[in-house]
Amino acid sequence: MSIFGKIMGAIFGTKAEAAEPAGGAGSAAGGGASVPMVDVAPILDKAVAAKGEKLEWRTSIVDLMKALDIDSSLTARKELAKELNYDGDTNDSAKMNIWLHKQVMTKLAANGGKLPDDLKH
Repeated sequence: MSIFGKIMGAIFGTKAEAAEPAGGAGSAAGGGASVPMVDVAPILDKAVAAKGEKLEWRTSIVDLMKALDIDSSLTARKELAKELNYDGDTNDSAKMNIWLHKQVMTKLAANGGKLPDDLKH
């Protein structure tokens, strides 16, 4: 499973699999391509609280990944950057991390994630 897939699965649960355009009969609602909205902030806030450490998921891709028990190493973040088609220098981790966070938030929203207004790009 891709790293972004792991992020989606951790936030959306089994609904993430149903949200993938597989063409199967997934939703009990039977509404075709509509994906149910998932409120991302409470899920991530709860994950952070369970960790018992100060994690700033709203601004840090590393903290977001830590909150979800996903490998947040530089190697994993470089892999995520590759998955999301990052074309910058992956050795400039600060710039890459900012880009990754923005892309993950954008992709969560595009896949049925409801984001707080301050995180919409």
